[in-house]
Amino acid sequence: MTIGEAQQTVDQWIKTTGIRYFNELTNMAILTEEVGEVARIISRQYGEQSFKASDRDKNLADELADVLFVVICLANQTGVDLTEALVKNLEKKTLRDTDRHRQNEKLKDS
Repeated sequence: MTIGEAQQTVDQWIKTTGIRYFNELTNMAILTEEVGEVARIISRQYGEQSFKASDRDKNLADELADVLFVVICLANQTGVDLTEALVKNLEKKTLRDTDRHRQNEKLKDS
């Protein structure tokens, strides 16, 4: 599935199963909540926090997909073509960071 197809698929799902989009402010709050769920899994799986019994059945892939879904909702609501936005963003990063990361001592092999 391409990013454009994902935007169309989410839009169709919202208009049929979801009835309508939540407003942008509600979706921003939902996005924050979903990112928090990803952070919780990462901090326990890769960080130093231990899992609670209620965390054990959480799935990182599913939580990342929740984040992506809400990002796509926000893009659809605000008229952002995510394919175009990502292409432009990568161009910006490439111009800005071409030498920056190569010169970063922290990134060099030890």
